Amino acid sequence: MRPRITVITIGVDDLETSVRFYRDGLGLATEGIIGTEFEHGAVAFFDLQHGLRLALFGREDIARDAGIAATARSATEFTLGHNVASEQDVDAVMRQAIDAGARLVKPAQKTFWGGYAGYFQDPDDHLWEVVFNPAVIPDD
Repeated sequence: MRPRITVITIGVDDLETSVRFYRDGLGLATEGIIGTEFEHGAVAFFDLQHGLRLALFGREDIARDAGIAATARSATEFTLGHNVASEQDVDAVMRQAIDAGARLVKPAQKTFWGGYAGYFQDPDDHLWEVVFNPAVIPDD
């Protein structure tokens, strides 16, 4: 398989609340909720970088679309990593997320591997790590 991941879709309980968090709170660009004309089709896309998109889709709708039973939330199944250029940027993004309604999980601090990182959870308990890795500085 060649790596061609273009969309990361996360399940949410309340699409409108989650769109507000990501759009208004974190400042991610979106055209808003689309697909409402289809039963179980409402979704919101956010442009990230280099063609990658984040999609928000109802948990029940994902289960229905995949043909499986909906399961309970689990914040430890995956994390979303947001890499920034400095420790100050980590602190700024963490503040922005908390101000937007995120729950602080682990305050930003020095890591054992020489970086600086913290964790927050979005309104649907998805775990985000905001990280400064001196070996992988983004080229914004």
